[in-house]
Amino acid sequence: MAIVQAFRVTLFYLLLSASSFFWCLISLVVAPLLPFRWRYRFVVQAWCNCAVWLAKVIVGIRYEVRGLENIPERPCVILANHQSTWETFFLSGFFEPLSQVVKRELLRVPFFGWGMALLKPIAIDRSNPKAALKQLAKQGDERLKQGAWVLVFPEGTRIPPGQIGKFSRGGTALAVNAGLPVLPITHNAGEFWPKAGWGKRPGTIQVIIGQPMYAEGEGPRAIAELNERAFQWVRQQQTELRGEEPQLSRLGETA
Repeated sequence: MAIVQAFRVTLFYLLLSASSFFWCLISLVVAPLLPFRWRYRFVVQAWCNCAVWLAKVIVGIRYEVRGLENIPERPCVILANHQSTWETFFLSGFFEPLSQVVKRELLRVPFFGWGMALLKPIAIDRSNPKAALKQLAKQGDERLKQGAWVLVFPEGTRIPPGQIGKFSRGGTALAVNAGLPVLPITHNAGEFWPKAGWGKRPGTIQVIIGQPMYAEGEGPRAIAELNERAFQWVRQQQTELRGEEPQLSRLGETA
């Protein structure tokens, strides 16, 4: 069975890489001609849904979503824990249009990065945390006013299952200043799609969407309180998913 699964994972990556290459080539030609929402659907939503489908059909990674009724009608700031690449694909395909906070270096990747640059990401320089937070505040507010969801991984980097990273306040500050809630989302994708290596194992990822959380007041204190509330909700849901409380990780970056 290990050999069969290894073959499936290899096939998955071959098809994913091929689809990425050809889809980016097509997108570089077609996307500039489309308005932003249709551009997002054509470039991101279709390809990300394809990636999630390939993982399901070839590798056996399925998913279940709870809490769909909690999604507000108006786009807001999404705060999600980060364990793997799977949730990036899934959330980008599930919410549209969506602007994601990414490392600036990703835009330099041939084809993939060029296509991503067409989709109004918030590309920050992680080596300059103060500038990154200012950029998130400015561009994030612009994206929200344009009717896009803003996805923030407040842990700043992928954290292995059984651990949880400290939440940066950039996402909650953006929501509070915009007068919008944060939408907390948690999952256990890292159990089946680990952070390190190519290995994947079949199973069902649990995705839980919490109720929108509003700040109680304004200013730094309200931002800190909302951030802590979102952190504790994710921590509690992770405890229920694994049957044990996640340990605080030392990993993480400002985002």
